[in-house]
Amino acid sequence: MVGIAAPFLVGLCIAFILNVPMRAVESELFPAKLQKRHPKLYDVRRPISLVFTILLVIAVVFLALFIVIPEVGRTFQTLRAGIPGFVNRIRSWWAVLALQLPELNRWDSGTQPEWDKIIETTFGFLQNGATSIFQSTMGIATSVFSSILNFLIGFVFAIYVLLRKDLLAHQCRKLLYAYLPEKLADETIRIGRLANRTFSKFISGQCLEAAILGILFFAVMSIFRFPYAMMISVLIAFTALIPVFGAFIGCAVGILMILVNSPIQALWFLVLFLVLQQLENNFIYPRVVGNSVGLPAMWVMFAVLIGGSTFGVVGMLFMVPLCSVLYALLRESVNRKLLKKQTPFRKFE
Repeated sequence: MVGIAAPFLVGLCIAFILNVPMRAVESELFPAKLQKRHPKLYDVRRPISLVFTILLVIAVVFLALFIVIPEVGRTFQTLRAGIPGFVNRIRSWWAVLALQLPELNRWDSGTQPEWDKIIETTFGFLQNGATSIFQSTMGIATSVFSSILNFLIGFVFAIYVLLRKDLLAHQCRKLLYAYLPEKLADETIRIGRLANRTFSKFISGQCLEAAILGILFFAVMSIFRFPYAMMISVLIAFTALIPVFGAFIGCAVGILMILVNSPIQALWFLVLFLVLQQLENNFIYPRVVGNSVGLPAMWVMFAVLIGGSTFGVVGMLFMVPLCSVLYALLRESVNRKLLKKQTPFRKFE
């Protein structure tokens, strides 16, 4: 059942994400006053806005690839040229250390690889595991094809949802009022609007925060002449889409890349990352994302930790806006009960 519904769930997620920039494009290209002046043009605002949004997303993706792909090529060339020197430095360091500490020679001589056993084990693995490897490869290929197919079906479904979202919203409201009591239907619609507004602000805030962090890393790394500044900054910006802790993934890759070039610079990069990460966690993220979803900084951190420990990366992405909705509903409920009880303000001041 989940497999059948997967393309449509993917489509709803794509539609929800694309709807955020699409609303901004529609409001800029087709203001409300245009409806009176050019009613025919205003009637086709939805497909035109959708086309502009898709072109905008494609342009951003291609711009990122245009920046990243050449940088990736240059980075791999530099790493390939620098790895032999890095290995020689490690060997020289080990030789000097072995002279200073004779115990290492005895340890090193006692840990030489037994090549006969390694060859025998490798041959046995190749002989007995060939079928498993083939089956695993076929499974991976099937999974990739299924994912691509689900994405394409979901994308087509998302386009339909975005083009007909007013009609779909109208039909959902009719269903709610037809099968639920009026007060419950009103409350359900209000909570749905609150959730939609909160998740939309979270998506835009998260993208803005990732862009700020990437630009900040590129500027500082360029000033202090760190290698691979563009590559690492773009990587950190993309991984920073995972709330609070995502940039650590980019940091780990950046340290490995710089380590081949200079271990000292890798250490200074770690120091730089920790400083900028503190700035991001304490000032940028709580104010850009926390304020956009109406959630205090402390609860943003709490939501990310709980979501990550429970549902992994997906939990990190969805727990912040979900907690924001729950926080807003709880605040309204508390204020309503205090007002009903007529509790003096000085009691909880």
